Amino acid sequence: MSKIVGVHGIGHQFSGAHSLRDQWLPALQDGLERAGCKLESPDHFACAFYGDLFRPSGKSVMLPAYDETDVIDPWERELLDELWREAARIDPKVRAPGANTKAYAPDVVQKALRALSQSAFFADIAESALIFDLKQVRRYLNEPDVRHAARECVKQAILPQTRVVVAHSLGSVIAYEALCAHPASQVEVFVTLGSPLGIRNLIFDKLDPGPQAGLGMWPPGVKHWVNIADSGDVVALVKDLGAGFGPNVVNRSVANNALAHDAKRYLTSRELGEAVALGL
Repeated sequence: MSKIVGVHGIGHQFSGAHSLRDQWLPALQDGLERAGCKLESPDHFACAFYGDLFRPSGKSVMLPAYDETDVIDPWERELLDELWREAARIDPKVRAPGANTKAYAPDVVQKALRALSQSAFFADIAESALIFDLKQVRRYLNEPDVRHAARECVKQAILPQTRVVVAHSLGSVIAYEALCAHPASQVEVFVTLGSPLGIRNLIFDKLDPGPQAGLGMWPPGVKHWVNIADSGDVVALVKDLGAGFGPNVVNRSVANNALAHDAKRYLTSRELGEAVALGL
């Protein structure tokens, strides 16, 4: 019965589709109410869940105790550098890296992690958790089995009656690729929240299908693509997705305050409610 499917972002490896739905549904209903609309039935909303693909295996379910010595992959270091630069641009408390500095050396990685810990955006995220998140995104983009399995989770959640997909953070990348890979879906509205889709080289140019002549593919069948970002959301480094996916992307700005990347704050916004209402 799900007319709306939500797709979560990173950091939900210990969650599940049902517990996540319990968090997202009330927030979504608040957003719709602010837009003068409402969900006819709670059964019209479901969550696609892929987080357990990143759950640590074995007896322990604790996250690895990562530190700067574990950030050795060039892609991870370059994304870390981009996040550092964006955090410094947004937050005056964060000292910017040198103009020609890239987070390639261990001492520079350490400086980047220390700087990010001083930012309001990353203040409540442990260093090991931040590194785990970096690795989660890299694994999705570079491990075909993980990529395929995550996209299948989204595909299975999208039913013939699904008209709206709301995707947050890394989930927006997975949902985008899933929609492009399954043109027969009836999804008409694609809503991205705090999306990193526009980050050139690191994410945008690694998409499947890849961009052609600098322009990403428009998901088949989608009539409305609404991209919502907080100006202080470091993950949504590129706030305007029109440059990458064409002028038909509608970009909306919201104020989530200290929790700039928080999914529930995005979901409770009037802008989210208006976007979802386009498909109802």
